[in-house]
Amino acid sequence: MLATRKRNSVARLTRNSKIFKTIIHAIQQKKGENIISLDLRKIPEAVTDYFIICEATSTTQVKAIGDAVQDEVWSACGEHPFRHEGQSGANWVLIDYVNVVIHVMQPDTRKFYKLEDMWSDAQLTEHKG
Repeated sequence: MLATRKRNSVARLTRNSKIFKTIIHAIQQKKGENIISLDLRKIPEAVTDYFIICEATSTTQVKAIGDAVQDEVWSACGEHPFRHEGQSGANWVLIDYVNVVIHVMQPDTRKFYKLEDMWSDAQLTEHKG
């Protein structure tokens, strides 16, 4: 049976939402670098409200950030991700909470895929550690 992805249009996410703040905090605690969020809410073809993108310098750190995000979101918000991918290779971990998708990438992977450029219409916010 396939799980259906459903965006909750009633409770739209903002940067002040508890889950959003929890994700940023978890990334900062594990020393994620170059943390940005892309506000995709005004882009009709976007499948989520926000992307949160950060870098990690090793596969160990990529995995640690991914694990920390999932642990802290579960503890603070009681939510499990809809889907997560990339844990085994750990060059790029994607964690999908439907209204917010987190991308934890090694620098070379981030430079190659250029998500910020692909979604250049989105409002970009930097989050300092």
